[in-house]
Amino acid sequence: MKEYFTIGEVSKLFKVKIATLRYYDEIGLLRPEFIDKKTNYRYYSTQQFERLNSIKYLRALDLPISEIIDFFNYREVDTLIEMLKKQETEVAKKKRELEIIETKISRRLLQIQDAISTPLDKISEVKLPEMRVAYLRQEYVIGDDIEIPITELRNSFGINGEIFLGKIGLSISSSNLMANKFDKYSSVFMVLEEGDQIESSSVVIPEREYLRIRFKGTHMEAAKYYKKLLSYMKEHQYELIDDSIEITLIDYGITNDKEKYVTELLLPYARS
Repeated sequence: MKEYFTIGEVSKLFKVKIATLRYYDEIGLLRPEFIDKKTNYRYYSTQQFERLNSIKYLRALDLPISEIIDFFNYREVDTLIEMLKKQETEVAKKKRELEIIETKISRRLLQIQDAISTPLDKISEVKLPEMRVAYLRQEYVIGDDIEIPITELRNSFGINGEIFLGKIGLSISSSNLMANKFDKYSSVFMVLEEGDQIESSSVVIPEREYLRIRFKGTHMEAAKYYKKLLSYMKEHQYELIDDSIEITLIDYGITNDKEKYVTELLLPYARS
């Protein structure tokens, strides 16, 4: 039976890159049984196979190299148990994070599909559940660079890149809406989703009824659609009860084709 194997043979047997085996040698994690002084070839014995299997197992658990070295230097059952328990906790944490990301992706897909399939330029009466939002009260005039208030919103609430997948929206104050002033926004906000954590407190918009219209374009074309909603509200003797909610469902973050942009306007109302 063959007793010694070259680094290339070990690489093929265990599906470990030669560069990785050399690295393990350099840091003292897995040194070859001996090195031929004439050829400088590394040779491994079958007795080292168990150690390499253990290394592969521990690396598959995503344990840091430093902890694996410590384990082999002070090999004890209790040490391994402690390492595995620690890693179990880390895996559970990552699993929760991935579940949140999966939920966000699924929700985003549904939102995009809904935006694509919903008829445009049609007013509908909808009842929406409560929304948790991060608000930045700041006047924004049409034509200003919207990325500036969005960045300020992100910095003010400590919103990190991982959760910055929520829908970004703008609001026109109810007083400006009633005065037919549609060129000034009173705030920028982000709709927070389950699992989103922010440093500052958020605002909860209660469950309520809205007049909704979706149209092709961005907030630059929103004025005439606000007028349509207000006319509908007056015709049905509804009362505007709060600021508007304006969200671009499909924009430059999703497509380069401006003809596919979709914006949603929501006006909260009460029946007289």
